[in-house]
Amino acid sequence: MSRRTSEAHERINEEIVREKAAALGRAGERLELALAEVTAVRAAWRAASDDEARERLATEYARAWRAADAARLALLIQREAVGLRDQRVVDQQFPRPPRRP
Repeated sequence: MSRRTSEAHERINEEIVREKAAALGRAGERLELALAEVTAVRAAWRAASDDEARERLATEYARAWRAADAARLALLIQREAVGLRDQRVVDQQFPRPPRRP
């Protein structure tokens, strides 16, 4: 392999590594946002004073929880794709909220 080809190959590999890191970061950010939504809906549910509002917020919480669970799964898949097999870090950094508010 010529030096020029080797340098081009190295640049491409560096670009791939940067893109993997960026994609992993975006997946983490999506999970953070989804968990923040779950937390906000849970707080609203707790503060609700009437049964109708609580029922509506419980439905909204279930939707937000499913979205957070999907974002968590996407992060786990992204981590696997870049070779990070230990998922305990995700469990510690992004604890799964309770299924019900």
